[in-house]
Amino acid sequence: MKLLVSCVTFLSLSIAVPLDGRQSRGRTAEENYHPSFPEDRIVRANTRNAQLEQTIDYWYAEARKTVDKLVDRTENKNIAKNIILFLGDGMSIATVGMTRVYFGGEEKQLAFETFPYTGMSKTYCVDYQVADSACTSTAYLCGVKGNYATIGVNAQVPNMNCTAELDESTHTHSIAKWAMDAGKDAGFVTTTRVTHASPAGIYAHTANRDWEDDAWIEDDGCDSEVLDDIAEQLVYGEVGKRLKVIMGGGRRQFLGSDLDPEYGTPGIRRDNKNLIREWQEMEGFGENRTYVWNKEDLFKVDPVHTGRLLGLFEPSHCAFNLDRVRNNMEAEPTLAEMVDRATDLLSQNEKGFFLFVEGGRIDHAHHDNWGKLALDETVEFAKAVELAREKFSDEDTLIVVTADHAHSVSFSGYPNRGADITGSAGTSSDGLPYMTLTYANGLGFYDHIDVENKGRMDIRNMDTTADYFRYPATVPVELETHGGEDVTVYASGPWAHLFTGTYEQHAIPHIMAYASCIGDGLKACST
Repeated sequence: MKLLVSCVTFLSLSIAVPLDGRQSRGRTAEENYHPSFPEDRIVRANTRNAQLEQTIDYWYAEARKTVDKLVDRTENKNIAKNIILFLGDGMSIATVGMTRVYFGGEEKQLAFETFPYTGMSKTYCVDYQVADSACTSTAYLCGVKGNYATIGVNAQVPNMNCTAELDESTHTHSIAKWAMDAGKDAGFVTTTRVTHASPAGIYAHTANRDWEDDAWIEDDGCDSEVLDDIAEQLVYGEVGKRLKVIMGGGRRQFLGSDLDPEYGTPGIRRDNKNLIREWQEMEGFGENRTYVWNKEDLFKVDPVHTGRLLGLFEPSHCAFNLDRVRNNMEAEPTLAEMVDRATDLLSQNEKGFFLFVEGGRIDHAHHDNWGKLALDETVEFAKAVELAREKFSDEDTLIVVTADHAHSVSFSGYPNRGADITGSAGTSSDGLPYMTLTYANGLGFYDHIDVENKGRMDIRNMDTTADYFRYPATVPVELETHGGEDVTVYASGPWAHLFTGTYEQHAIPHIMAYASCIGDGLKACST
């Protein structure tokens, strides 16, 4: 423990400040807040508009374009026939900024950043300052804030309580139910398990997000005969059984001894149920139920003649996009492809639909300090948003893009314009280069600390270009933590102008419901 503390102390003294000779000109370290750079650090911007950016006229012209766009903007007060909510799990403001650079440059805009209206959402749980994906899903889907790790219940239900969720008066209901009650169809698409915390907010009521199957309920000392696990609630629950489209990973939560069709491994259920088969054999709630587990079969689905679609593409979470590409995992669709097929089915309803889309593996990559993977997942998420916005008119389709919470990742230092965001930002006062992308905590601590010599490791001796390179972290924890700052909400379509300012996260579904005239709250069509 003493050795660990000494390492942390060393890090606090090794603040990354470029050596620029200011102290030799009579300035103290305390005055050196904004370093100047020696001549060998002076660079010309390596960008598409490098020459133009050196002129005043260029920046004035760009500003005029922005002002013109804002002045010409009109409020769309149509009733939203369709609503699509995109959720970038863990997509903090820093993540968005870094992804721009990763995707194409500092001046690049991701698809959702072109949306006309933005706001800020406050993400805390009722009992925790820094939220998780469970309490937040209850907020942005059900319109009620709850406790950490609980889903679809109010704050009277504490985390891990084996019986509190049985009281139906504590249950919250999602905007998917509001939409279906109004005659619309609803569904969701995710790159995580379909029983994971974010999508579970659509249909589940549970005191613990980990109770995705009966085995996990029993492992926590509760009775799986009394409690319905999340997978069961998706198949038989009041909302789950009515969903038209369900796509993501998580086959193992639905299987017992039956073998996985792709890998030949058994599921993890102890009750030995095959909930996939049970879902297929259910009567009512839509004929022609179709189950697929690979991309080829997904694209064979006939949207017109398919009553309900269940697509489970991995035993656990879907693969990271970079793994899918590099390993030629052609059986697994991209997030954009899943969104395309989901909207094909949902569009068959003349009254419209609600669709929830989660880019869930942004969060997983951040938790392991795999910064490059997190940025790449955000790019894929933006591609799915772009497809949806191009596919549906903003005259009748409201698209909202947001995150559930932030992460401890930061974008800092003084890298040159056009530098690789996954590379180094400069040289620290210890004479070693440091990374532009860093974390406040996580396993990256161990990869970047030379415990024996009580200093930092030299990143020049590491393969910083690797997909699974762990970025440095200042505090050692097994999994990097979420961040507590506000997250951005981007909106385009009917009543998108309501998504401005700073507001509580639980207001999001109520605003969407207002725009679409669904639910029991205020409605645009009645006011």
